[in-house]
Amino acid sequence: MMVSLALLLLGAVAAVVAPRLMMRGDWAEREPVVALWFWQCVVAAVLLCFALSMVFSAAAAWQLVRGHVFAPAPHGVVEAYALGAIGPWSAVLAVVLACGGLWTGAMLTREIVRSGARRRARRRELLVRSPLLPGEEPGDAPLVVLEGERPDAWWLPGAAPRLVVTTAALRRLKGRQLDAVLAHEQGHANARHDWLLHCSSALAGGFPQIPVFAAFRDEMHRLVELAADDVASRRFGRLTIALALVELNEERGAFGPCPTPGAQVPQRVDRLLSPVPRFTAGRRLRLTAAAALVPVVPLFVAFVPALHALR
Repeated sequence: MMVSLALLLLGAVAAVVAPRLMMRGDWAEREPVVALWFWQCVVAAVLLCFALSMVFSAAAAWQLVRGHVFAPAPHGVVEAYALGAIGPWSAVLAVVLACGGLWTGAMLTREIVRSGARRRARRRELLVRSPLLPGEEPGDAPLVVLEGERPDAWWLPGAAPRLVVTTAALRRLKGRQLDAVLAHEQGHANARHDWLLHCSSALAGGFPQIPVFAAFRDEMHRLVELAADDVASRRFGRLTIALALVELNEERGAFGPCPTPGAQVPQRVDRLLSPVPRFTAGRRLRLTAAAALVPVVPLFVAFVPALHALR
């Protein structure tokens, strides 16, 4: 039972400390793709801590669960876990953690349903504003041009992602700026950033008091834009995509003194115009490998008593 408490404590500490450690320095701005992977591994480790703690608590509380969890294990391994150490509290802990797991599933399901409804509504609106031509099937055109007075460009996720650009954007964007904007949006589509945004929003909405989930949501919204900026800048140059961002957001007040929904845009433009050298390929590989090892920590904690008993 001590393993269950150790996993619970590890998950709680990681949920509080990890966001502070992750946001130190400027490494995430330099390598947003690596930072996205690191955040996913950290959140997976926190969730795994709570899930394993629930399993061991349930095994301590109910013989039926214990029989399934430790069915192939020798008797000495079961004794090494000291499952009866805290008595009836194990059942309470298991039920609380199970409720948390069910609530997580419910939040993810709600987010998927809501995002699907929003996507269908936007596609219906798109079909009204840009009706199909004779013989054209829905989803045939990966790029849609809409009549509009506001310069804008976005992508609609789904089985067949579509890039949408307004006529005002076509008038404002010069040279290869339009190509850079489309490459930015294509970067979102290729990396399926919508799934990261949905999962992070579901966790933060379901558990707003847990710091790691709130930070996960905020960082996902920021890092996916930086990653897509890098995709466009590698093809068309940093200056091109920076000027395109200015042209698209200047009339929205993103560069004014008052905060606006586009408040990230000035920081993105500054990052593009004042680039910091990327990490070397070896350092990126080491960071990626280190991130992949983070979810292994709760597994190691869970199996320490068994390994000690079998030694």
